[in-house]
Amino acid sequence: MSEVLVVIDHAEGEVKKPTFELLTIARRLGEPSAVFFGSPEQGDAVAEKVKKYGAAKVYVVDDAQIKGYLVAPKAEALEQLVKQLAEKAGGNGPAAILLPSTFENKEVAGRLAIKLGSGLITDAVDVQEGGVTTQSVFAGNYTVQAKVTTGTPIITVKPNSAAPEEAEGAGAVEAFAATVSDAAKTAQIVATQPRQSTGRPELTEAAIVVSGGRGTGGNFEPVEGFADSLGAAVGASRAAVDSGWMPHAFQVGQTGKTVSPQLYVANGISGAIQHRAGMQTSKTIVAVNKDPEAPIFELVDFGVVGDLHSVLPAATEKVKERKG
Repeated sequence: MSEVLVVIDHAEGEVKKPTFELLTIARRLGEPSAVFFGSPEQGDAVAEKVKKYGAAKVYVVDDAQIKGYLVAPKAEALEQLVKQLAEKAGGNGPAAILLPSTFENKEVAGRLAIKLGSGLITDAVDVQEGGVTTQSVFAGNYTVQAKVTTGTPIITVKPNSAAPEEAEGAGAVEAFAATVSDAAKTAQIVATQPRQSTGRPELTEAAIVVSGGRGTGGNFEPVEGFADSLGAAVGASRAAVDSGWMPHAFQVGQTGKTVSPQLYVANGISGAIQHRAGMQTSKTIVAVNKDPEAPIFELVDFGVVGDLHSVLPAATEKVKERKG
């Protein structure tokens, strides 16, 4: 069975849910192996987590030369790993390379595709046997299927594109030493701003997103309260961000972040096409709006015509009652 590489998404060795989703998808294409960029001391602990989702091997790439620079060193390291695996297999490289669809990984994937002479597909929302991908395009108005026909398929996949399914793998750890060229070290990270933790899931990775718009009037307490009762991430429309009610990091839409959760709850959001572009691939969409003619109701699975300041607190109480 051909090997499928999955680049692990993690924060300081803590493996994130999109990795388990990709390992589940990888099993449709071949035998999954994980690639971990981090400290070698963390390799065994990471392997214990990913082998539960079918990872046969875990290639540990020491990131000492990589973490201080932008994208280029990581692309070089992946290129070297792929070529080494191809040599060992008599010229046949991995069946595919899967990466979580983050801004950084899409840059890495683009560079890697050029280095390997391979085709690239970004922001897939599904990958089936044979490498056939599904994408949402043109601001989410169309769904298309595509397949890489040249070289090793390189695919970035959006979070929440598959339900993680456990399958025991060997999880054998193999160290890989990459040689990073001076040319790849021209864009250096000189400072970082730590993100303050809210205790909520990351917006683009969350299974549930509760968003607020102009209808909140600037009062996001009902939105945040309902989100916290569900263990959800909080989002915002452009109108709410432009009004200064929420930071841009919370914006969902064409000029913000694209989310694809299992459940999206839009509160006081009219449903302009720019906002739809960032959330309409959500599995289930619920809207709360006082205006029964709001465009958002054309998109939803369930709609509530009412004032979010009354509806959300009542819904929050019901959720808390069910949780006991």
